[in-house]
Amino acid sequence: MQASQKTRDRDQLLAHILLFVTPAMFATNMLMARATTDLIPPVAQAFWRWLGVCLLLLPFCYRELWHHRAALKRELPQLLVLGALGMGICGALVYMGGATTTATNIGLIYSTSPVMVILLSRFWFGERMSQRQVLGVTLALAGVLFIILKGAPDALRHLSFTPGDGLILISSIAWALYSVLLLRWKSALRLTARLAAIAACGVLVMLPFLGWETIAIGPANFGDWRVSAALATLVLVPGLGAYGTFGFINQHLGPSRTGLMLYAAPIYTSVMAWLLLGEAFLFYHWAGAALVLCGLFLATHKPAK
Repeated sequence: MQASQKTRDRDQLLAHILLFVTPAMFATNMLMARATTDLIPPVAQAFWRWLGVCLLLLPFCYRELWHHRAALKRELPQLLVLGALGMGICGALVYMGGATTTATNIGLIYSTSPVMVILLSRFWFGERMSQRQVLGVTLALAGVLFIILKGAPDALRHLSFTPGDGLILISSIAWALYSVLLLRWKSALRLTARLAAIAACGVLVMLPFLGWETIAIGPANFGDWRVSAALATLVLVPGLGAYGTFGFINQHLGPSRTGLMLYAAPIYTSVMAWLLLGEAFLFYHWAGAALVLCGLFLATHKPAK
């Protein structure tokens, strides 16, 4: 019993650490969405990303998938929904949106997902929040709004949105649904095998859309080394890395607290876009980042009894 408690405590500590690391991996996807708009068609980018993740995971979990083939058949409708939400909509639509919006905007809009996760968990599943968590969420949301408004409340009147912003908003709603359903739909599979199964279902869902895109636009140019490098980055960092750690955090902290890490997305994305893409990073980014990080600490840290 004592060893089991130590394992749970260790996993909880690791989940809290990953809560601050995983947003950086997700931010990589937002940067790539902006940087590869003229390089890889959006559906192809999402399709090959998740096919690569699936192929890399299979050697580690094919025995488990075969052993639980009856459970796979039983869970197939849920896996297809999760694949469509997490890999299809949160993949292809983000890359489509990157053509007409900035990486910074992608991070900002995605940061609304935690609010949606909390609302879904609260009103759909009756998940409760402590006063400390409510204060943390409020601070984090205030930080995001401060960044969006550029530190000036009257900027609200001059906000403008592009078609890409609308696509990113749809993706953020899909991500909130994915986050909640991932935990609420119990599975016989362990973390790695389940991610491989969801990725495979996402690939299946995207297959007809890939066919249409290939006819309309053309296939990805794998003869260009930049295409291969971009896809390898997407497979390893925001694919295997981000989704794997996200599933671990979600399992140990629950969807509401896990979703809070997306409040950090605008900070990571803004800093990385400033360093790598030359997008501006100004005083209101720093001030908003401070509020977000304080809010994340309050919402996720349990004070010692």
